[in-house]
Amino acid sequence: MSTAQETAGGEVEPWEEVTPDAARRLLVAAVEAFAERGYHATTTRDIAGRAGMSPAALYIHYKTKEELLHRISRIGHDRALSILRTAARGDGSATQRLADAVSSFVRWHAGRRTTARVVQYELEALGPDARAEILALRRQVDAEVRGIIEEGVAAGEFEVLDVHGTTLAVLSLCIDVARWFNVDGPRTPDEVGALYADLVLRMVGAAAR
Repeated sequence: MSTAQETAGGEVEPWEEVTPDAARRLLVAAVEAFAERGYHATTTRDIAGRAGMSPAALYIHYKTKEELLHRISRIGHDRALSILRTAARGDGSATQRLADAVSSFVRWHAGRRTTARVVQYELEALGPDARAEILALRRQVDAEVRGIIEEGVAAGEFEVLDVHGTTLAVLSLCIDVARWFNVDGPRTPDEVGALYADLVLRMVGAAAR
């Protein structure tokens, strides 16, 4: 099983929506190649070779290399938004929901680290229309986290002077896990998620209260 499919916990990346099987294989191969070499250094031949297919076969399913990146980015951002939205709209106090949001978001970036690196760090390779679509999803991601923090401030649970700046800091902290997380390292995705949830609660002043 490839690194784009397997997580630290052995779960399979949810690419089920990508059909047929050949299109899915090419997408997984592209994730691996982009994560390893970067978008610009990866050729369509590289992707097809990793998928065990001919370069010509790639164009049956994807018109361009950028279309592959766009599909990966869209699926990844939809998943990230779903994770945060579930936590933000769950039961419990703002403190509990922020902890849930951070821990689950970090777990995704650790467990899906190969995919997350491509999703989070190859945005500039997209063309204007595709980039605008992904940026709109990122604004929704930002809004979910900002909303929890605003609710916590209003409820007296958090002490935050700059909600927008703090939201950016929280998201940056979580996303960067994809850069350094090592499946062979000392912590599991769950453990890193719990650690970061505690750090973020301290950041917003919840731990002191």
